[in-house]
Amino acid sequence: MDFLTLIQVLDSTVRLATPLLLACLAGLFSERAGIFDIGLEGKMLAAAFFSAAFAATTGSAWIGLLAGIGASMMLSGLHGLASITFRGNQLISGVAINFLASGMTVLIAQSWFRQGGRTPSLTGDARFTSIDLPFADAVRDIPFVGPIYSDLLSGHSILVYLAFLAVPATYWLLYSTRFGLRLRAVGENPAAVDTAGISVIGMRFAAVAICGILCGIAGAYLSTALQAGFVKEMTAGRGFIALAALIFAKWRPWYAMMACLLFGFLQAVSLRYQNIQIGEFTIPVQLMDALPYILTVVILAGFVGKAIPPRAGGEPYVKER
Repeated sequence: MDFLTLIQVLDSTVRLATPLLLACLAGLFSERAGIFDIGLEGKMLAAAFFSAAFAATTGSAWIGLLAGIGASMMLSGLHGLASITFRGNQLISGVAINFLASGMTVLIAQSWFRQGGRTPSLTGDARFTSIDLPFADAVRDIPFVGPIYSDLLSGHSILVYLAFLAVPATYWLLYSTRFGLRLRAVGENPAAVDTAGISVIGMRFAAVAICGILCGIAGAYLSTALQAGFVKEMTAGRGFIALAALIFAKWRPWYAMMACLLFGFLQAVSLRYQNIQIGEFTIPVQLMDALPYILTVVILAGFVGKAIPPRAGGEPYVKER
């Protein structure tokens, strides 16, 4: 693999890792507050559809983004209502959201556009276009530095830059603010937080709301930036891969970014190299396509070391009288 080919693979890695990173950070906020959320997949899927649908209808990708965030937050509110207010099983609630989004998106898409459960192709202002960083063209021909800056760092949509800026922002919010301290405390010992006069329910709903916003951006990116419209089940398990990356990262923002880049790299390699020849043996394309999912199973099977979730995770809080 020459240097320019490597840059192209890494460029694809960044693009493919972006929805995983946003969903992973979404799950991080939710689970740090003690709310397990396997409904990331469903929220991303609903956001992808409504973003594409409103973008196609209005011709504005920004309106589509707001619609996607709104749809995701509605499902987040439903999850919060079931798991926080009514103290239901958080895993079952997440599964229900995934099923709801899977069926709802296709049904509404068929009723709205009558194109077999998809939206019309997005063009022009209905899509988020790439942004060229300053001096990208001027330094393009400089050896080594030029391709890295002009082809790898430059030329992405604004949602890509937003996703990677969200990593230091998340770290700062969780570890350098009073809100972050309280959020992490709610996931570890909600009774102590309640004793201090802080609303456990309020903090958990705040975490679920942030989760909904980030999932909304992730879904909008899929249909209005990475692709040009919505198709059935277009998330393709990315929500579950994001959960695996979150466990792999042990609920830490910077490690989450690295884990998502690893998954994105595997996807980029599988898309570019359909058949890899090793001696007389050819790795089949099906195995290449399955690489990200194989890694997900390996991580969830516990082969990356012990990952200890927040102690109060998955447990509804009952206020002592």
